[in-house]
Amino acid sequence: MKEPVSRRILWNEAGKAGLVLGIVPIVYSLLATLLAKLSGGVGVAMLLSVFKFLVWAAKFAGCIYLMKFFMTKFAEKYDGVDNKKSFRFGMAIAALSALIVAAFTLLQSTLINPEEIQEAMQESISQYSSMLDSNSMAALDNMMNNMPQILFFSNLIYCFLFGTVVSSILSRNIPSRDPFANGQQ
Repeated sequence: MKEPVSRRILWNEAGKAGLVLGIVPIVYSLLATLLAKLSGGVGVAMLLSVFKFLVWAAKFAGCIYLMKFFMTKFAEKYDGVDNKKSFRFGMAIAALSALIVAAFTLLQSTLINPEEIQEAMQESISQYSSMLDSNSMAALDNMMNNMPQILFFSNLIYCFLFGTVVSSILSRNIPSRDPFANGQQ
């Protein structure tokens, strides 16, 4: 007989799954940073952009696959998991993995690679400086000082919402439904 699901079990399992799911975008981010440091001719740049796209696609598909894998494994392991509990489990995974990814983004923007953000902001300011007045330029300077916090919260919200949508879509069939069960499951 399988163990029934409790709130403690749900969050414990979601913590483990969220850690694994959070590592995937972190590895992608580190790989993209390393690839950005490579230089070469036009051919190398084109190959790098194709390779970065393929790695991004693998990350995207891998995150969805891992979410489905963990949700299915959870439904098989514990008794009483219905579509609602499966969705809650997926949302918990999304929240915890989003927190891990957002914390890494904050760490990367403050300690690991802060000059990349400074360069990107300086590039955007130089491109749009002719179109902006002094108030807008001051607002951009203030935003530049708060960029790590902005990146943290925007990443946290984006990753949580993406994970919640994926969880909602996947939970409709986890656990799988038997259309011929006559209302019994």
